[in-house]
Amino acid sequence: MSKRKSGLNIHGIVLLDKRLGVSSNKALQEVRRLFNANKAGHTGSLDPLATGLLPLCFGEATKVSALMLDDNKRYQVVVQLGVMTDTGDAEGTVIETKPVPELSIDDILVCLKKFTGEIDQVPPMYSALKLNGKKLYELAREGITVERKARHITIFDLKLLDFAKDQLTLDVFCSKGTYIRSLAEDIGHDLGCGGTVKELRRLEAGQFNINDARTIEQLTAMDQQSLQACLINVDKPLEHLPSVHLSDEQAVSINYGQSVELSSLPNAIIGTVRMYRAEMFLGLGEMALDGKLAPKKLFNMSNESI
Repeated sequence: MSKRKSGLNIHGIVLLDKRLGVSSNKALQEVRRLFNANKAGHTGSLDPLATGLLPLCFGEATKVSALMLDDNKRYQVVVQLGVMTDTGDAEGTVIETKPVPELSIDDILVCLKKFTGEIDQVPPMYSALKLNGKKLYELAREGITVERKARHITIFDLKLLDFAKDQLTLDVFCSKGTYIRSLAEDIGHDLGCGGTVKELRRLEAGQFNINDARTIEQLTAMDQQSLQACLINVDKPLEHLPSVHLSDEQAVSINYGQSVELSSLPNAIIGTVRMYRAEMFLGLGEMALDGKLAPKKLFNMSNESI
């Protein structure tokens, strides 16, 4: 007989303002212990150097975490000019320094414009991308550098917030797959002196904003009722998808993995949809042209073991 989990089946999303110097996994485990949650995951890690918005998924919300990886992100980054490190940020070993030329605001704005829009970006060696089953940062720590293919990304907006003699503070609104460390290095190279990330803070992830996040200190000071009030509904990140409402009989069929026919939809809906019975979220379904709805990903929001 398998050992029963001693924690709780907590379902929902918590927005954490991750502090400096801890890994995303450590931050996740700290919050997980506060909720005594059985199952937890995060939606894309932040480096220990980075702070800011880290959505944490508990219970059935872990089923949407992969979808949230595709969300656009907004960051505020301080780029140290004239310094290059092996990791692309201030935690790495300095491998080269260059004098910073006399730069005007116009010089910087012209540079930033080159990196706005659809661009190709080479991922850094210190990344979790895999080559033959091994993460690149593991190879990098062994002193191995391999060729990486450039990836197509989009920088929707790139604003200069502040400019000191050797530091740029930027607001970056970007697509999934963007490496801010690579962006900082590329901007530094374009300015003729190299660059590395000195500070990094995530401000937005999809529809979520840092203004709604809580620190570990704030969460630790809460009682269980207040903690529960922090949980965001599992279906919140899916609000962009159309919804369909099922009868009790249809919901039973869907839960058994059977397709049902919906003939009274107000508009033609095709593709992935959110499914509800009354106000209960059941999961994701797939609508076909013939009006049939098939279960795609079911959610169990009960407090029973899943």
